[in-house]
Amino acid sequence: MVQGSPSHWVSAISEITPEDISIRGYPMQRLVKALPFSAISFLLIRGRIPSPGEHRMMDMILSSILDYSLQKAGTIAARAVVSANPKMVAGLAAGVLAAGEYTMSPEDTGRFIKETHGAWAASGLAGDAYAAKLVARMRDAKQRVPGLGHQIFRGVDPRAEALREAAVENGIWGEINEWYATVHRAFREASGKPDLVMNDMGMLAGIMIQMGFTPQEMAGLGVLSTFPGLIAHVSEELQSGIRNRIVPDGSAEYTVGRRDLDADLASAGWN
Repeated sequence: MVQGSPSHWVSAISEITPEDISIRGYPMQRLVKALPFSAISFLLIRGRIPSPGEHRMMDMILSSILDYSLQKAGTIAARAVVSANPKMVAGLAAGVLAAGEYTMSPEDTGRFIKETHGAWAASGLAGDAYAAKLVARMRDAKQRVPGLGHQIFRGVDPRAEALREAAVENGIWGEINEWYATVHRAFREASGKPDLVMNDMGMLAGIMIQMGFTPQEMAGLGVLSTFPGLIAHVSEELQSGIRNRIVPDGSAEYTVGRRDLDADLASAGWN
């Protein structure tokens, strides 16, 4: 609620009238003919029509994650849930809940980039010098730089490289991206890991911060990018006919053996 307004809710996102639905002040029936989904998504979130370059970048953002086979916790969660509750929405909800600090979400990286870029800008130091101090401080505190590293890719994450090239081509690449690239170089040098990659989440975070998205908005866009893959996996699981997927005994290890209930009850003081 806007302070001083008598209304219970105040919103600038959309309005429904007997004539049409208005999106950010534009009639939807005209928008859907004039702009593709990615551009209207930008309009809804940022509140303005994107430039052609921003639209092309937005298209890549929404196409950048899509799917990661069964090596993504959200996919496994979604398929397990619908094997017990065979509903598409139940599976999608399970997949969304698996997005967070360790996978599928650029939110933490975006927050890190935004905060450290502001601190560097206020420091008066050269970027390389400030990045080296930042990395040293984080390593002493045993903190990780979010958005770096990958379990498979070494040297270059091809997904991140494609995003970088697109950002440069479309006029999106800027000071914030250069700052995060400087931190990446500093961490490589300090850790002695020259093949440590900036992963897709790291690259996405820098680009979306440069485009004006908040870290929370970036988390939502990361999840949105995974929806086609989630829908495909849930659909495949529903069609498989397999019910109630479990972890088979051959893939699970139990660390407790048989115990003497009578003896343990007596030891705990039960009569």
